[in-house]
Amino acid sequence: MPRPRVVLRPTDAETPPALEQALRDRFSAVRAELGIDGPYPTDALAEAEREAARPPRDGYPDETDVPYVTLDPPGSMDLDQALHIERDGDGHRVRYAIADVPAFVPAGGDLDRATRERGQTVYCPDLRVPLHPPVLSEDAASLLPDEVRPAFVWDLRLDGEGVLTRAEVRRALVRSRRRLDYAGVQADVDAGTADELLLLLREVGQRRIARERARGGASLPMPEQQVLENDDGTFTLEFRPPLAAEEWNAQLSLLTGMAAAAMMLDGGVGVLRTMPAPTADAVARFRRAARGLGVEWPEGQPYGELVRGLDRTDPRHLALIHEATSLFRGAGYTAFDGAPPDEREHAAVAAPYAHVTAPLRRLVDRFGLVVCEALSRGAEVPPAVRASLPDLAALMSASDRTARAAERSCADATEAAVLHGREGERFPAVVVDHLEKGMEVQLVDLPVLAKASGDRGALGSTVSVRLESADVAAGRIAFAHDR
Repeated sequence: MPRPRVVLRPTDAETPPALEQALRDRFSAVRAELGIDGPYPTDALAEAEREAARPPRDGYPDETDVPYVTLDPPGSMDLDQALHIERDGDGHRVRYAIADVPAFVPAGGDLDRATRERGQTVYCPDLRVPLHPPVLSEDAASLLPDEVRPAFVWDLRLDGEGVLTRAEVRRALVRSRRRLDYAGVQADVDAGTADELLLLLREVGQRRIARERARGGASLPMPEQQVLENDDGTFTLEFRPPLAAEEWNAQLSLLTGMAAAAMMLDGGVGVLRTMPAPTADAVARFRRAARGLGVEWPEGQPYGELVRGLDRTDPRHLALIHEATSLFRGAGYTAFDGAPPDEREHAAVAAPYAHVTAPLRRLVDRFGLVVCEALSRGAEVPPAVRASLPDLAALMSASDRTARAAERSCADATEAAVLHGREGERFPAVVVDHLEKGMEVQLVDLPVLAKASGDRGALGSTVSVRLESADVAAGRIAFAHDR
């Protein structure tokens, strides 16, 4: 199957300015419906501006001589992480600097209250609803190049097999030298022009991927649908193919999160990101689906290994990928203070795991970092942080629901804009799921995932569906199976 990409241009005859405005109006309506359309609270914004004007320096060791780099999507300003890797015998020393957001957010203040209400940054195609005011998230607390910033420095030692042998975290001043993006890094590595740091990133990433496979970790290769606003004001709807460089960088985040979880469990206090293992019935259903789609699943092979090898460009595999979502359910947050919780693993990671690498964009990370830094130096976790842990699971679960709803609703509206005016047309599509009434299909020539009424085609089969309606204002499209 192709990897479709559609650009909506307001000057095209097919996309008049009125339709473009209708799409923007829908994005705005989605935020209003979710209650995230208000401005940042004035008192919290004032506090953020005061904190940004006096960035912390006293008591921080100076580690600005380490040549960190950041790796993010192009144009990103909220830079949470910076990395540096060097050889250490036949292994590696990884230093992963994370923005010291807690230093800018006084406990119990107006900014603290505002971030608890928001939970995380919500990304919409036309704008972002930030967890922190931009004066912090895109400036004073962000690890921007050539700026001295306070950070939590994770100092991680790996052996020749990529196994973590030692982990420490400390506060220090750091300075990033370069701001890199995934496509540029991938192009340099593929062309053989990458510098030593990027080659080490690939080496560490590949070793950690091998460790993940050995643990039985699972990564679902679900097609990622995204809506982006371009520099010229147009919007792009696409299924974005992942880059290997993204996975290498993600492995550093996973490595740090696993180190954080181990510290928390050893110290008897923290908050874990957890997900239960799939039930035996769910695995059995998935095995039946694989058999029905003609996908070979050798006896004894873990489901994660099978899922990792699925090819989203193969219609049968694509259908099985959608079926596999039933194995990745129930993710949440588990706080504890004292005895370790009964549920402590993240099934997809196949290990205990904690969120600590995105404090500019996610509330829980701010608290996890302070917990780990205190435990790493053998100190008491600050009482205010300890007292906040029980509330974090509910706060994050609520913000997760909001973020998912915003993303899905904005994508639905963009799909409707792509299809507006094409009612009555027929489109080839792959059946990816069976529903109580009808089926879910992925269009072959457009990056659209939709429901279709009528008779259900076989999973993985290519069918013809007819567009019955495309309503941008409501963010809804309707297809029918065209037999």
